[in-house]
Amino acid sequence: MMDISLISASYQKSSARASTRSWHRSTSALALALVALAITLQPGVALAQTADADQKVQGEDIIVTGSRIARDGSQAPTPVTVVGRDLIQAAAPENLADFVNQLPQLAGSSTPRNTNLGVTSGQSGFNSLNLRDLGVARTLVLIDGRRSVGSSDQRGLVDINTIPQKLVQRVDIVTGGASAVYGSDAVAGVVNFITDTKFTGVKSEVQGGITRYGDDATYQASLTAGIDFSDRRGHLLFDAEYARNEGVSAVNRDWGKTGYQIINNPAYTATNGQPQRLVATSVGFTNIVPGGIITNTKLKGTTFGPGGVPTQFNYGSVVSDPWMIGGDWQASNSVVTTNALDPATKRYNIMLRGDYEFSSSLHVDASFSYSDSLTVNLCCHEYFLGNLTMKADNAFLPTAVAQQAAALGISTFSFGKFLTDLPRFGARLDRQVYRGVLGLNGKFDALGIGWTWSAYGQHGEAIIDERATNVTNTARFLQAIDAVRNPSTGAIVCRSTLTDPTNGCVPFNVFGTGVNSPQAAAYLLGEASRRQKLTQDVVEAQISAHPFSTWAGPVGIATGVEHRVEKLSGTSDDISKTGGWFAGNFLPTNGSYNVTEEFAELDVPLAKDLPLASLLNFNGAVRFTNYSTSGAVTTWKAGLVYSPIKDIRIRVTRSRDIRAPNLQELYQAAACLNNAPVFNPFTGINDTARECSTGTTNLKPEIANTTAYGIVLQPRMIPGLTASVDYYDINITDGLITYARDVIVNNCFAGLQSYCDAVIRNATTGAILQVNRVPFNAASQVERGIDIDASYTRPLSDIVASWPGAVTLRYVGAHYIKNVLNPGVGLTSDLAGNNTSAGVPSWRHYITLAYNSPAFTGTITGRGISAGVYDNSFIQCTSGCPTSTAANTTINNNQIPGAFYLDLAATYRFRTKGSKIEVFGAISNLFNRDPVPVSRGPGFLPLVATNPSLYDMLGTTFRFGIRASL
Repeated sequence: MMDISLISASYQKSSARASTRSWHRSTSALALALVALAITLQPGVALAQTADADQKVQGEDIIVTGSRIARDGSQAPTPVTVVGRDLIQAAAPENLADFVNQLPQLAGSSTPRNTNLGVTSGQSGFNSLNLRDLGVARTLVLIDGRRSVGSSDQRGLVDINTIPQKLVQRVDIVTGGASAVYGSDAVAGVVNFITDTKFTGVKSEVQGGITRYGDDATYQASLTAGIDFSDRRGHLLFDAEYARNEGVSAVNRDWGKTGYQIINNPAYTATNGQPQRLVATSVGFTNIVPGGIITNTKLKGTTFGPGGVPTQFNYGSVVSDPWMIGGDWQASNSVVTTNALDPATKRYNIMLRGDYEFSSSLHVDASFSYSDSLTVNLCCHEYFLGNLTMKADNAFLPTAVAQQAAALGISTFSFGKFLTDLPRFGARLDRQVYRGVLGLNGKFDALGIGWTWSAYGQHGEAIIDERATNVTNTARFLQAIDAVRNPSTGAIVCRSTLTDPTNGCVPFNVFGTGVNSPQAAAYLLGEASRRQKLTQDVVEAQISAHPFSTWAGPVGIATGVEHRVEKLSGTSDDISKTGGWFAGNFLPTNGSYNVTEEFAELDVPLAKDLPLASLLNFNGAVRFTNYSTSGAVTTWKAGLVYSPIKDIRIRVTRSRDIRAPNLQELYQAAACLNNAPVFNPFTGINDTARECSTGTTNLKPEIANTTAYGIVLQPRMIPGLTASVDYYDINITDGLITYARDVIVNNCFAGLQSYCDAVIRNATTGAILQVNRVPFNAASQVERGIDIDASYTRPLSDIVASWPGAVTLRYVGAHYIKNVLNPGVGLTSDLAGNNTSAGVPSWRHYITLAYNSPAFTGTITGRGISAGVYDNSFIQCTSGCPTSTAANTTINNNQIPGAFYLDLAATYRFRTKGSKIEVFGAISNLFNRDPVPVSRGPGFLPLVATNPSLYDMLGTTFRFGIRASL
């Protein structure tokens, strides 16, 4: 992980200056109830990033992310990776999250490209961060050290799109638990966005981009203005942004049209030595095509083309229902790949901020921000995988087929179809976020000690309008496809109309393509909707000081209190409440909780400037938390920093962190499925029960114990070089997980009362009436890995005195050694090295080579991942295979290649009278490398034949723009 000194701008006028800017970050821990100063302290506020600002803080104590005590950053026990504004601007990303997600410490984040199919879940179109691939809910996102209202979905995740992108000065990534310092959700760490609250002048930026295929066009514009007043005691700031992405409405790339899929091997037996699963290309469905296919009876394989013309389907050489290899595989594949590759998005961000220093004892800041983010996503055509039951007397059935059915005595048959006569269904999500913050801080003297205090109050609201567009009303659809001829008029009508002539049903023809009128489509289509409101109120106060000194330096203390209230309320359309749409069926969630926390931190220098002890420092923190839903819990953190000599620093931390259940896990409204089959172990017979997925308040926080060891090298004999290596071990217990209904029932039968609470049985007969699929604190997870961060900066004047600028080479790497998930019931799996959407690669790399001078900056970036597998438990073989088991499935190809992408960026600066202008450009995926094919089979639709979380799907992208400042 990176030493915080690396946030300095890549251009340094001297290596000695770079060394003195050695800022480190600290996350601290240890039970310190030591001070009963129940006042409060200040969150990790910004530390300057630019070279000029660096000069102002040299020799002063600063506050670094992960700690609430001002100190020399070199004493921080916990590593921080820092992304400075210069690097962000050089890359000119479409949005800030795209850039941050390239860093190896993040994996599995939610992005518009990997959530674009989340129509029913309401998760399409937002950017939320995932540290360590431990889950987006276990990463805490802060803005200037303060919490922000959630804005993504019912989980309350912060959408990075809502943060003022162009005002961000740097991003601090604390990889390691930080719950004792910042509270719940920091199991994997903290991502803190530091904004430039002291900007003065006027600056603007206009940027545009497009792929080499002429799609996914992007447009951005921003304006920032800041002014000092009252002899610089006050400051006003305004920032506004507009960004738009046209998206890519289909998988219109050759790599997405190969029919790459995993299927079950139809020839497999337990003794014939063949693999149970096959990875293959040219794979398509056997039970669905655009015009429809009969999937049973002696009419099996009859398909219907344009205008309803019947033909015989070619099943190919290998058939493993619902899949096949070869034959007419493209008939289904061509429709599957019509889903959007990248959704269209549009967002507006506005922020107003003012601050005023009344005296050294009182400084006031107030800010208001508003964000409106709109995502429009096209998913796919509605589909029925052979599960429609059609009657042979259907009036739309071609005469030849109807006669054949009559001759064979066939009255009904199973049918599969893509509804290509209807527009693709999709999602439209509008997220509006309001956030107001009032902050106070100052200094005072008491008891002969200089104290620093701060307090802030925040109110945030997110209004989320979710719509599933162009979805069919299930009841109307089933009526419309059951078409007959009116015996009186001979006209084709819905069968239901014969007994209810005024029901308005418009018959719909499923036999063929291009066979339906706009009126037939209009009768079926509608829009599922849900409107939700997330509210967050936070009040925090804190105080810190250095009340006394040891012989090695001043001792720092900090303490404070925080109170937070989270609420979620919503409504949805009436049809969704009954599950009456093909997709969507949104249910509103209503609930709230509050939490009160007391925290304290201690920083003690133990040795300084001794032989073999240039520095020895202890840092500890403790937080006492009381949730209205789950009661009290304590988190803590302890760390040591030891430098035998100034060139070497060793750091060790141990922490206990938590993640409390979110509003969705607590209060999700019951989404129920009737007639769910379930085996009743109490009676030994099968029951038909109601299955409901819902939240529950019978949950407690997840617990994570984290241990980290690291070493930082800054050799004086090689000025400009800083390197760090950190090992971490995270052990999560009481992890939240939702089980299938059979698992819940079996655990109840085993005598576990918490599971019996989710099973409703008939008091007399013992029959299972309902199973509630609720989350349980039953999973555990262990992740171990190594982080590497190394940087070397060399001013070119060291080589030739007249050469301007400097060259910086930086490597950031993450090695995921182990990521073992134990669901509590069933098989344990190691997700490290699993390159599917369920896991994380063994290695992630990020390399930059940058030249920076006053007039020009050029950057070459390499980003890559190691090769991996589909599943670490799979056994790869093509012959002589052992018997396949649930624990060790055999497969003919378990390999997924890695990838490496090169990006280029350049900025040229020139000055005019009173202004500075920058012209910049960037090229991503320079060599247009296609994504590696990754199958989701055999139980999933092959909607995107790769892993969008790891591989670049868009190809080469060009971005150009101009910045101007006064």
